[in-house]
Amino acid sequence: MKSILIIYEQALQPEINEMMRIHNVSGFTQMQNIGGRGSRGGEPHLGTHAWPALNDAMFIVVEDEKVQPILDTLKQIDNNSEILGIRAFVWNIENCI
Repeated sequence: MKSILIIYEQALQPEINEMMRIHNVSGFTQMQNIGGRGSRGGEPHLGTHAWPALNDAMFIVVEDEKVQPILDTLKQIDNNSEILGIRAFVWNIENCI
């Protein structure tokens, strides 16, 4: 099993929902209204007057074989809306109860 942390600009929520539907991902944990700034030169998303945008994040845990297709879909979303920003990070899940 793998966990994928997806961090994305809030405007991308419909695309994230569609990705979840396409890849049959039913379980997730979502965090809303989080601030941050990407390391690839993106604008800050801080929820302030100067930087009003905010991010959301989603944790999903999936079987190993689902990871690459999900990452490919997220890359397509990012390519279609690079100015908004989306990043995904993957790591192993050792145990799950």
